[in-house]
Amino acid sequence: MTGPAGDSGDPGALAGAGTLERRLTGLRPGDFARDVWSRTALLTRRASDFSDVFDAGAVDELLSRRGLRTPFLRVAKDGTVLPESSYTSPGGVGATVSDQLDDTALWRLFADGATLVLQALQRTWAPVGELCAGLSAELGHPVQANAYITPPQSQGFDDHYDVHDVFVVQIQGSKRWLVHEPVHRDPLRDQPWTGHRAAVAEAAEGPAYIDTVLEPGDVLYLPRGWLHAARAKGEVSIHLTLGVHVWTRYALAEQLAETALAALRDDPWARASLPLGADATAEVLDGVRERLAEGVHGADPAPLFHRTRRGQGRPAPLGPLAQLAAVDALAPESPVRLRDALAARLEGARLTTRVGWLDFPETELPLLAGLLAGETRTAGDLGLPLAGRLLRAGVLVPGGQ
Repeated sequence: MTGPAGDSGDPGALAGAGTLERRLTGLRPGDFARDVWSRTALLTRRASDFSDVFDAGAVDELLSRRGLRTPFLRVAKDGTVLPESSYTSPGGVGATVSDQLDDTALWRLFADGATLVLQALQRTWAPVGELCAGLSAELGHPVQANAYITPPQSQGFDDHYDVHDVFVVQIQGSKRWLVHEPVHRDPLRDQPWTGHRAAVAEAAEGPAYIDTVLEPGDVLYLPRGWLHAARAKGEVSIHLTLGVHVWTRYALAEQLAETALAALRDDPWARASLPLGADATAEVLDGVRERLAEGVHGADPAPLFHRTRRGQGRPAPLGPLAQLAAVDALAPESPVRLRDALAARLEGARLTTRVGWLDFPETELPLLAGLLAGETRTAGDLGLPLAGRLLRAGVLVPGGQ
């Protein structure tokens, strides 16, 4: 599927759908996976009303009242990222930091044509965080969000590509987007567009794959590597970019190789010194290749892979005061649930999560398996001692499903 996808259809028909279908593309997940994912750009008109997620009031709140610090903001103008010192200042009495956002400086830069980029919004604005969490759960890849606030008739960045997939969500105003096909398809995270600067500039001079104006509610999906540039029209433009930091086959290969190399460390033959003169004979090289191939073939990268994935995300927010109240008031009928986005995994007698690991006696393993399967509803289902331990560890949180 290429180009515009048209209207997202009857909202009532999407009421039970997930984030991808209901809010971003209007496509069933299977159709999106088969026809679009990592293959081609997709434009969806009037995908959703995003006023519940982000708006101009949220921008002003974050920039002027939240005491944000760098790197939660970047400022760019005409393709150049401005130095942080041009829009930060000391926090004042009681705030012993020197790099809080200076709203007066930001106003002057914005009025002069600079684009403001609020970064990692999934950490600073709860509705955006909820949108990212829902999308990440569906896609199985980490998702983060930036907001781009561009003055009228201005452009923050030149033609470039990203090393992650993006969903561009137009919130306010309008913006013209020029999209070109990749010059380096499926770039890895250490293969930025600056390594192909000449090819990017040349491709950007050719006919666009998509040349369109995004209006509020429109969504544009771009796989990593697709070239793009955008310019605001006659009013302030606000758009969200949901960045999908995809896992690749190369990343899995890295996990396999690391697991195989870890096994070789326990092989006395592999630890032995090379001959004098450090020349590796053909026999030694063949032996290393053979053992490395055996290590890769027999490797189980799942624990390492899951540990790496856990490290690239954060669990759902946890309120310390609410958590303490839940521990103090714990009773058999107390509703409890597994904390969202915890990436919990039972490995033998060990429960590994994004907040650490816990070991359990064999008698409690069936109860933990039921918890991970969503069967637990109350503290009594687990037993108060186990429920209390998991609450104190931040694995369980109060509340029903």
